[in-house]
Amino acid sequence: MALFAVIARRAPVGISADEFSTRLAQGFQYTKELEDKGVLKHRWILVGASAGLNVYEAGSHEELMSLLYDSPVAQHLNFEVYPLIDPTRFDPTRHITARGNAANAA
Repeated sequence: MALFAVIARRAPVGISADEFSTRLAQGFQYTKELEDKGVLKHRWILVGASAGLNVYEAGSHEELMSLLYDSPVAQHLNFEVYPLIDPTRFDPTRHITARGNAANAA
């Protein structure tokens, strides 16, 4: 399983403001259901940005895309997706040591 940060920005093209508001409310219910299932780990509203920031746990990029596009409001959002890693599992010195060893061997 992998974590993905997703910024979802409003893009209500070809839809009335009332219809967008209705679908947005349905989208909030959908994300609440994902949160209750443990798929959506965190969700926030980006104040002043007309956007939300959610952290999903998914087994693949395809699974993430399904989770995003199953939302009733998905066709009226733009998504920015950022794969995340746990910083406790990343050792930046390993890469420095590997480069140093390769330079010494040459």
